[in-house]
Amino acid sequence: MANQDRGSFGSKLGIILATAGSAVGLGNIWRFPYMTGMNGGAAFILVYLLFVLMLGVPGMVAEFVVGRASGANAAKAYKQLAGRTPFRIIGYLGVLTSMIILGFYAVVAGWCLQYLFASVVGHVDGNPDYVLAYFQDFSSNPWKPTLWAVGFVVLTHLVVVRGVRNGIERASKLLMPTLLVLLVIIIVAVCMLPGAGMGISFLFYPDFSKIDRGVIFDALGQAFFSLSLGTACLCTYASYFSRQTNLLGSAMQIALLDTFVAVLAGLIIFPAAFSVGVDPDSGPSLIFITLPNVFHEAFGSAPGVGYTISILFYALLSLAALTSTISMHEIGTAFFYEEFHLSRGKGALVVTVACCVICVLCSLSCGVLADVKVMDLTILGFCDSLTAKVLLPLGSLLTCLFVGWYVPRQLVHDEFTNWGTVSKCFFGVFLFFVRFICPLCIVAIFLHQLGVI
Repeated sequence: MANQDRGSFGSKLGIILATAGSAVGLGNIWRFPYMTGMNGGAAFILVYLLFVLMLGVPGMVAEFVVGRASGANAAKAYKQLAGRTPFRIIGYLGVLTSMIILGFYAVVAGWCLQYLFASVVGHVDGNPDYVLAYFQDFSSNPWKPTLWAVGFVVLTHLVVVRGVRNGIERASKLLMPTLLVLLVIIIVAVCMLPGAGMGISFLFYPDFSKIDRGVIFDALGQAFFSLSLGTACLCTYASYFSRQTNLLGSAMQIALLDTFVAVLAGLIIFPAAFSVGVDPDSGPSLIFITLPNVFHEAFGSAPGVGYTISILFYALLSLAALTSTISMHEIGTAFFYEEFHLSRGKGALVVTVACCVICVLCSLSCGVLADVKVMDLTILGFCDSLTAKVLLPLGSLLTCLFVGWYVPRQLVHDEFTNWGTVSKCFFGVFLFFVRFICPLCIVAIFLHQLGVI
């Protein structure tokens, strides 16, 4: 049973917006569009949606079951249900993973803040060579990106320290609608550009001849990483759910909202790119090098519009990043203040300090510490590789095996059906997917990232 003194979400809307906010981040607005561009557009999206249903939704519900059944932070949640079995390490693994991710994620989030500032003062409104040089100079600067990254962690701290209902839920109710409004405003402006229709067609009209082995694995990976599986975020947030929360229904709504935001982001990127003749597969450089040029060229005849769109877009990125960092911070905060009997403020401070150390090292590894290597990778590259290729797949795989095979079937059934008040017709399907399909998908992701398959 949940400890009611530790806080809880106050409404169903708060649950959906906060948990969807944990999933909606730079991966939706940055990674999803360029992955879609690299993999042929609409066909990739259809394959992605299939894997969201096969892997994303069951994986989310599995973590929800653990979190709500225990009503505790991730480490304690798995300990309570796993006893002395090795499964008890899953929660600790999630706490570690979330803190590492928050550390290096804050670096890129800091870049978003810098570009928001630079857009306001007009520093990224120039020719392609200038924009490229601007990014290279900024990212390798010994102190500017580091200050922005630390500032982003501190901003996240100020939300989390206020608690579940007054901090996380209240911020989510403000940030998520604002994010959606910004998306719509930018989409309307971009879709009015000459040639934008080609980008819309690329996004919505599938060419099934594009589907190959690479598309399938990329869509599978995107479905996995986009929904925050394996970070213990879903488990932590579910510990604040009420007994009336429909776990399957919530997972479906969160997955749909997450996908909706990603597709809306595509409605910004592709019409703008096609309008000025830029390839839609520009890769990770799309956001900080390609798009400033796209906005400048597309709205060149109306400089005020281009200036405004640039500001709105980087504000959008910053908000999306913040909704994710809040959830990652909360994982560690709940762990430290509950496990070590600290106040929420002190628990949050421990996480903030630890993540600031990580983000400073990761930020400096793009500049003055670029020659410091860990397994032939920069510090930022190592943190990214460790979490994406090892910790996240491992945590999610163990969770599926744990819920599917170890946790008593009756407990899983009770949580899934809200103790008989919700239809159980999909319970057998859920259990089958968690036991067999999800583990196979996660193993495939793991082996593909290692280059084995």
